[in-house]
Amino acid sequence: MILKSLIKLVTLGVAAVFLTSTAQAEWSLVNDSSTLSFVTIKADHVAEVHTFDLMTGSIDDDGAVEIIIELASVNTLIDIRNERMQNMLFETSIFPEARIIGNIDVATVTAMPAGSTRAMQISFELDIHGESNSYNADVLVTRLANGAVASTVKPILVSADAHGMVSGVEALREVAGLPSISRAVPVTFTVVFDQD
Repeated sequence: MILKSLIKLVTLGVAAVFLTSTAQAEWSLVNDSSTLSFVTIKADHVAEVHTFDLMTGSIDDDGAVEIIIELASVNTLIDIRNERMQNMLFETSIFPEARIIGNIDVATVTAMPAGSTRAMQISFELDIHGESNSYNADVLVTRLANGAVASTVKPILVSADAHGMVSGVEALREVAGLPSISRAVPVTFTVVFDQD
């Protein structure tokens, strides 16, 4: 009886440790603390910064990263421009989301002391407007007490040509009566993940 109770106690203890480590390996993106920005250049030298207000994301116990950007949440600070980007550029009625898929060494991040930082390079796929392309990001990862922050060290250049969005850029240029809008945009992000 004592032996059975001891075995049961050890089994429960092992299960608890396993469940705890699994739970700690799951990470969720904190939208309110995260930002994703891109810069457009129009009329040769007029630059404007835009953001997306809604993102979700996760990192699983194997380090697989997925971030979903709600394209209708684009924020240019001008309502009519938001609508034009949604309808003409992103075509949100057909392509409502952009998806980022990558991988991170989650064991290294988990082992970092709280408050410490580490430079990393992350390869990822960006799927937007039905077209996927590969990118590399140099990021600085800061370990938090119960999560981590990853910020771009330098901008990532995303081209409309690589994602079937050239006609959308041209439509925006025409409706705004501009001589030019750059087809390549620098993108930066700061994403905060909490361990669930």
